[in-house]
Amino acid sequence: MIGLEQRNDGIVLSIETPDGPYRLRARYVAACDGARSSLRRMVGAEFTGKVFEDQFLIADVRMTAEFPTERWFWFDPPFHAGRSALLHKQPDDIWRIDLQLHPDADPVIEKRPENVRPRIARMLGHEKFEFEWISLYKFQCRRMDKFTHGRVMFAGDAAHQVSPFGARGANSGLEDAENLAWKLDRVLSGLSPEALLDSYHVERSAAADENIRESTRSTDFMAPSSRQEARLRAAVLSLAKETEFGKRMINGGRLSVPSVYDSPLSSADCDAWRGGPPPGASMADAPVGGEVSDAHFLTDAFIEAEAGFTLLEFSNGHAPDVPHGVGTIRIGGNGGFADTTGLASARYDATPGTAYLLRPDGYVAARFRQPTRSRLEAALARAAGNI
Repeated sequence: MIGLEQRNDGIVLSIETPDGPYRLRARYVAACDGARSSLRRMVGAEFTGKVFEDQFLIADVRMTAEFPTERWFWFDPPFHAGRSALLHKQPDDIWRIDLQLHPDADPVIEKRPENVRPRIARMLGHEKFEFEWISLYKFQCRRMDKFTHGRVMFAGDAAHQVSPFGARGANSGLEDAENLAWKLDRVLSGLSPEALLDSYHVERSAAADENIRESTRSTDFMAPSSRQEARLRAAVLSLAKETEFGKRMINGGRLSVPSVYDSPLSSADCDAWRGGPPPGASMADAPVGGEVSDAHFLTDAFIEAEAGFTLLEFSNGHAPDVPHGVGTIRIGGNGGFADTTGLASARYDATPGTAYLLRPDGYVAARFRQPTRSRLEAALARAAGNI
C-alpha cells in the first residue's frame, strides 16, 4: 500500500506490486495490516499507551514430552533466578517457552542458539530438543485513540496491541472483525444507515481498554516493574501455598473473555432477571438436542441459522410474532431443540416464553419475558442503528 485518498463517496487505494502499481476503489476499507500498519500512518494516527521495558525470549522447541497440556508458570525458579518462565504445548510436539530477560539484555546476543540452548536445557533438565523458532519481544499495551478514520476502520493489531498473556491479541482481533463485518454488511446492503459504523469504535475501543487493563495487570504480576509490585507478588505467592483466596490472586495471564458492550445498540431490560446474559453481552453456549439439525450446542445452531438477527425463544406453545428478516432458534415445543441437560434454561434464566434477540455477531441486543411484535421491532431498530 503506497497511497490512500479519501473521497465523499469512497476511497481510492494505490497499491504497489512486482508487476507494477495499480489503483483500487472501495466504499470502505477495513485496515487489518498489523502492528506496523501503513494505513494507520497514512491517516496520521498513532498508538498511545505503554511499552514495558522487560524483554522476553521466546523459543519454540520440538521434543517428545509428557508434560500436561496446561500452561506452566514459574516465578523466580532455580533454573532462571530472579525472572519468570512459561511453558505450554502446541501442536505436533512443539512446546513454546518464554523466559523473562533483563531490560538491558542485548537482543542479538540473547537470540543466538548457542546462548539459548543452555537456558532451555537448565529448564527442561535435558538437551533432547530442536529449535523451531527463536525471537525476543517486549510487552506493549497500546491502542489508537479512534478506530475509525473517515471510511477507514482499523481492526486487530493495527488498532491495538496487548501483551500475549491471556490470549487477548488474536481473540480481540477476531471480535473486531465480527463486530465490523455485520455492520458493514448492513450498511452496504442498504438495511442500516452509515451511522451504524460509528458504533464499531464505541464498542471495540471500550473492549480494547478492558483488554489493555487486564493485560497490564497480568504483565505487572509476571514482570514486576517496581519494588512494591515485587513485594505484592511475593506476598500473593506465599499466601497461595496455604489459602484458596491466595491462589485466586495469582495472575499468570487470566484468559480473555468477551466484553460486555455498554452500547446505544442495546435495549435496556424492562423485565426482572436473576441471571442470563444481559443486553450487550455475548450469547451463552449450552448443549442442545433434537432432530432440527446436527447442532449439539446453541452456538452451532446460531451459526447454522445464517439469519443475521435471530430470536432465541424458549417455547411456551405460542410462537411469537417475529419481524420480517429475523431468524428463530426454538428451545422446546414442536420442532424445537431439546434442553436435555437443563443448562440452556439455567444459563438464560429462562421460563416458558422467554426470548433473546441476538445480533449477527452473537451478542444480546434485548431480552424479554414475553416478547410482543412492537417491543421486538423497537429493539431491532435500535440494534440495527435505525433509531
